[in-house]
Amino acid sequence: MQSIINQFQLANAVRLPEAIKVGFINESYRLKAAQEGGVAYFLQRINHHIFQDVEGLQNNIERVTSHIRQLLTEAGEADVERKVLRVVPTKDGKLYYCTPEGEYWRMYVLIENALSYEQITPESARLAGKAFGQFQCQLASIDADTLIESIPDFHNLEFRIQQLHEALEKDAAGRKAATQDIADFLLAHAEEMCLAERLYAEGKIQKRINHCDTKVNNILFDMEGNPMCIVDLDTVMPGFVFSDFGDFIRTAANTGAEDDPNLDNIGVNKAIYDAYLEGYLSTATFLTELEISLLPYGCQRMSFMQAVRFYIDYLNGDTYYKIMYPEHNLVRTKAQIRLFEEQRKSL
Repeated sequence: MQSIINQFQLANAVRLPEAIKVGFINESYRLKAAQEGGVAYFLQRINHHIFQDVEGLQNNIERVTSHIRQLLTEAGEADVERKVLRVVPTKDGKLYYCTPEGEYWRMYVLIENALSYEQITPESARLAGKAFGQFQCQLASIDADTLIESIPDFHNLEFRIQQLHEALEKDAAGRKAATQDIADFLLAHAEEMCLAERLYAEGKIQKRINHCDTKVNNILFDMEGNPMCIVDLDTVMPGFVFSDFGDFIRTAANTGAEDDPNLDNIGVNKAIYDAYLEGYLSTATFLTELEISLLPYGCQRMSFMQAVRFYIDYLNGDTYYKIMYPEHNLVRTKAQIRLFEEQRKSL
């Protein structure tokens, strides 16, 4: 591990790395400064099986963070280094280090004395909406074509529907016949839910820079509880802004669990939705009238897309998502379909 740390341009000596749990994809470590008052760092091993273009991934992050830093500096913001991540380059100037064994590592300056939240309340939802709206607004001036898709077709619903057709045709796990009603439901709504792709092809909407993982725990708050910095930038890439909006609502404003076996538990928490919408619109001042009108559709789109993805995995024999029991992906599918239906009624 020390040989990896030595590859990066550190301002001072650091203590032994401390493993920390951040998300499910990358392996993360905290490096405290050896002397009080020194700079601390955040070291990660990148999961290059998921993020296969590591150079493109890191270029995305550097492009976004440098742009935000410039905007904050020009606006005269105080404490800029606590409001945007800073990538630490290697000693040869690269944005990552690849070991002889083919492992990829990166480093950030650690933002200390910061809070993160897991629980959603109307107030935390409002603050999260404000933070993600500002994040998108800051990045609206970046040409989306200058960034890669760190996970190709991640939120491309036409691509997911094509995957669904392929999974139904192969029926790898022999589960199609018993769930034909689900297949029929999803295919019946597929054209309607692919509205975004059609509007984009017609030139009526554009792709902008999205976070693509808009959860409240991807925001750092200061010690007074004010949103400070957006983190976990691996999935920052071009997409539709209303999908980013909908991604937050899909999880945060669901009255049930993502895999709730009791469908009666599932509905839309309107207090959470309204608070997030208020916060989001207060800062996402770049939105067109059409994009604003599509925000409810964005919620439905993301719930529908997740239902499609869970069902595909169920048909394929549970090869992508980790399951806790044999029918887990089927339960997830039904729960997301119910959420989709409840959103159509109330949003």
